[in-house]
Amino acid sequence: MLVNKAAITAHNETHYAQHAKALTALKDRIADPERVIKLVQDFQVAIPSWALGTGGTRFGRFPGGGEPRSLEEKIEDVALLHRLNQGSGAISLHIPWDIPSDPRAIRELASSHGLRFDAVNSNTFQDQPGQAHSYKFGSLQHLNEQVRRQAIEHNMEVIRHGEALGSQALTVWLSDGSCFPGQLNFRKAFQRTLESLQEIYAALPKDWKMFVEYKAFEPNFYSMTVGDWGQSYLYASKLGPQAYTLVDLGHHLPNANIEQIVSLLLMEGKLAGFHFNDSKYGDDDLTVGSINPYQLFLIFNELVEGMDARGMNHAADLGWMIDASHNIKDPLEDLLQSVEAIRLAYAQALLVDQAALRHAQENNDVAAAQEILQEVYRTDLRPLVAEARLRSGGALRPLDLFRQAGVRKALIAQRGYHAHTTGL
Repeated sequence: MLVNKAAITAHNETHYAQHAKALTALKDRIADPERVIKLVQDFQVAIPSWALGTGGTRFGRFPGGGEPRSLEEKIEDVALLHRLNQGSGAISLHIPWDIPSDPRAIRELASSHGLRFDAVNSNTFQDQPGQAHSYKFGSLQHLNEQVRRQAIEHNMEVIRHGEALGSQALTVWLSDGSCFPGQLNFRKAFQRTLESLQEIYAALPKDWKMFVEYKAFEPNFYSMTVGDWGQSYLYASKLGPQAYTLVDLGHHLPNANIEQIVSLLLMEGKLAGFHFNDSKYGDDDLTVGSINPYQLFLIFNELVEGMDARGMNHAADLGWMIDASHNIKDPLEDLLQSVEAIRLAYAQALLVDQAALRHAQENNDVAAAQEILQEVYRTDLRPLVAEARLRSGGALRPLDLFRQAGVRKALIAQRGYHAHTTGL
């Protein structure tokens, strides 16, 4: 174990006096801090198995060494993250990148680390070795019935793997679309995709959900068959009550009002959850909160208000997942930063005076509404999030401890500098 309980305790003792001082000062300024701390403790974010190694771009990949070479090693890395931050209690698998050879053993290994399996993700956006038919011109939308059948059966296989691991959701992201005008009949492509999804939906266990993800562009650049939240909502509505729209924060055109999208999907009972990341231009898959942390807070403000209006459980009723790709950062450091940013934005949203905000809205008091939101956003709630970690047994400063313990150096020693992760 690279970072054990004793190391975390020693680290916390070193920083506790400063933390306690900051927490006491903060508690004097905010309402009901104990409620916020408890809710943050309960709030877990799933780590994607594909984000534990170096990602990259179409132009290159620069591995940093010590990457997990198997699903077992990926679980070990997620367990390490969870040990440090006590906020990464789930793992999301991408099939066929991470097919468990022994599902029972994999499930027991995860459970021994206090981890569960979140949504499983299908992959019909890549051709796999030995695959009979290519997805070059689409998968569930394809003109060729044999290609569609192959993609449908793959999704059904993913469901079976998920059942064996205890997952309860399937995420479907399609790269289907067109690159040039006239290439595709939009209406017929939509209908073929719907018919394919209906077959997959019929194979869902009764206690499962289907998450239909959308993306504005890439790898197709003229049209995407599930290109925005409206198209995803159409599919989810036509499929039935187990189908929902999944929001990836990077899958929008620049300056899209994601918080409004989230609010409306939640209102309609069709919001599945999130793939968290951040972006400057498109699907950049950058560290959560690294570019626009205020937008992240505004999204969580809509989530907290909307979930409370529907009587939903913040921790359990939506899917909270990260979807990131790392090329120049240590992937584990990036994930520690991302989970921290998510929980911080959640804590901020919990402290918004919703009654005062509603009063300002109903009286068209625009300045007051802005002040209510920004007063909370500009308040440093990191001590509150750190206290949630501390009470759960995590580190006060996870990233600092990760570096002080020399985790990456130890992983390189164990796995080798040229160890490359499975998947991406």
